[in-house]
Amino acid sequence: MADAGAPILEVRGLHAGYGAVEVLRGVDLELRAGEIVALLGSNGAGKSTLNNNLSGIYRPFAGSIRFLGEEIAGAPPTRIVAAGLVHVPEGRRVFPDLSVRENLELGSYRRGRAARARNLERVVSIFPRLGERARQAAGTLSGGEQQMLAIGRGLMGEPRLLILDEPSLGLSPLLVEEMFALVGRLNADGLSVLLVEQNVVQSLAIAHRAYVLEHGAIALSGAAADLARDPALRRSYLGL
Repeated sequence: MADAGAPILEVRGLHAGYGAVEVLRGVDLELRAGEIVALLGSNGAGKSTLNNNLSGIYRPFAGSIRFLGEEIAGAPPTRIVAAGLVHVPEGRRVFPDLSVRENLELGSYRRGRAARARNLERVVSIFPRLGERARQAAGTLSGGEQQMLAIGRGLMGEPRLLILDEPSLGLSPLLVEEMFALVGRLNADGLSVLLVEQNVVQSLAIAHRAYVLEHGAIALSGAAADLARDPALRRSYLGL
């Protein structure tokens, strides 16, 4: 078990891609217990490739991924989820024909099953709208509600680390504000979060530290407040 403030995720020299195409070129990254770490980058920078390798969907070409001190590079996704690394994917990917409650219960299929009822109660307290729509088919929810459901389903697995992949994508400005506020509240309750986003300004506003991924390599890293003032970042991403 990780000590408070100790690295719970350590990525070293990660090379990964698809077939013969290398996308990640020696990525180093770490996340400590209790942190929000933002991973920023434009489309095609390699963010999804990194997520897919952290989650065990793909096996890296080379390098190390350690979670809670255990090597997980190339481990099956079931083992990674069981260890407490839970990935909420881009695009929500809810099961549209299942009810809201059934979607949530599936989040505890591999981990958290013993406390399913208690966790369901907690998720509904965080997202009261999901409680109101418990019997409704997930495919009939709005985009914002589906994003709530995707995050709620992730929380059902009692994550030690939650990877949020583009949680603000496709949401209205008001819902984007609510989504980032929610991530901050979850972190204040003790949840460690890897926030993978294109929304630079709001990600840096809530993160403790951040990495900027460009062309498959880490271009910038440091305290989020420092990166928010970094001239190179402001030119590249904010047009300033």
